[in-house]
Amino acid sequence: MNLGQLKIFYLSSKMGSLSKAAEALNVTQPAITKGIQRLQEHYDIKLFNRFGKKLVLTDAGIALYQIAEKIFDLEIHADATIREFLEQKQGHIRIDASESFGAYYLPSIVNPVSKEHPNVRFSVNILPSDLVVQNVANLNNDIGFISYPIENEKVICREILEDHMIFVASPSHPLVKKKRLTHMDLSGQSMIVHEKGSLSFQITHDFLKKNKVDIVISLELSSNRAIKKAVEDGLGIALVSRNTVFGHIQTKKLAVLPFPGPPITHKFYLVHHKDKYFSEVLTQLVKKVDHWAFEYHLSIKDNVIN
Repeated sequence: MNLGQLKIFYLSSKMGSLSKAAEALNVTQPAITKGIQRLQEHYDIKLFNRFGKKLVLTDAGIALYQIAEKIFDLEIHADATIREFLEQKQGHIRIDASESFGAYYLPSIVNPVSKEHPNVRFSVNILPSDLVVQNVANLNNDIGFISYPIENEKVICREILEDHMIFVASPSHPLVKKKRLTHMDLSGQSMIVHEKGSLSFQITHDFLKKNKVDIVISLELSSNRAIKKAVEDGLGIALVSRNTVFGHIQTKKLAVLPFPGPPITHKFYLVHHKDKYFSEVLTQLVKKVDHWAFEYHLSIKDNVIN
């Protein structure tokens, strides 16, 4: 089999376009067409049906594509592995993380490791969890951190941290004076929530629905920073992960309300490609993640904010 022709077939299938495949391979479109023709002639079988500019795989094409995908995933993995060996002294660790974990947990993990390895560059991108997983599956990062568990045959996913959710309000909010809080106390309150579709929104929605609490959503915001500012300004209360507001509570910009009922938690997960090569620095980073998460869990037990 000619691997060059197979790659032409694979990229044309993946991108759904001969012109895009030609651009990706830096060749002409006629070269792409000829490569596919020769591959079909080699097997004496049709791999594509064309409907105008649209390419649709035949059954044989689907079967070949699945094999080609595995072959070229291994090619990416081989390149990444060799790059890791070449960059051990001047390395580059690429990390993708969801907003909450990346902004409020990750710095405590990455910063100490970065100090220990000044010649290694650490890049952190804050992305939606689905894009973090997509980058992991495509070997476009080294590790990722997400806010919900996933199932993907290319990705290893494991829980690393469970944080408490707490209600916060402005120190001047009337509910702050209460030593105990009931679900009835929450009814009718103005509440600031994460945008619909986010895990935090779903956690809040499920809590309110389960306990039959009717609230007024005064603001729907896309970041923890914006939510903290809105609560601080007295625009409503919010249900947030403990660590995202820890600094504001310590400086008394926000106050914690007694939690009505059993605590609820927010979990975080580490993800990496199942075939990912772990350099010495990356291995140390993952060990630091586990150690930090363990210490953080103990701090929650010993120092519950309420």
